[in-house]
Amino acid sequence: MKYEEIKRLMDDMGESKLTSIDIEFPDGVKISMKKEAETKEKKETLPIVKEPQSMIINEEKIDGKEIKSPMVGTFYSKSSPTANKYVEVGSKVKKGDILCIIEAMKLMNEIESEFDGEIVKICVEDGEMVDYGKTLFIIK
Repeated sequence: MKYEEIKRLMDDMGESKLTSIDIEFPDGVKISMKKEAETKEKKETLPIVKEPQSMIINEEKIDGKEIKSPMVGTFYSKSSPTANKYVEVGSKVKKGDILCIIEAMKLMNEIESEFDGEIVKICVEDGEMVDYGKTLFIIK
């Protein structure tokens, strides 16, 4: 889905009386949104899957699968300033594990892993602005 389509879907959800919605598209994209009564945040879960690729980072070749940002927003490695990070380098992850949050337009979007593996590189810093397609993690 394109960013504009996701934004339109979030806006429509915000204006409706629905409290939650789950959508699975034929191409495998899954979107789940839920309104929370107290904070009125909507959460969206998007699968991010890329084929194995090689990257050269600081002249060091790192093989693995890239997790890229599905949107423009602010990267957060933990759910609150006092919470532990979701993952660190060396963390073992399973399909469906939350890796980080990207805040876009006051919406907290949980980014989940779509495969099992180990975090070998975290490519962004906590609180950093990220663009669509920016590599967030490399998982082996």
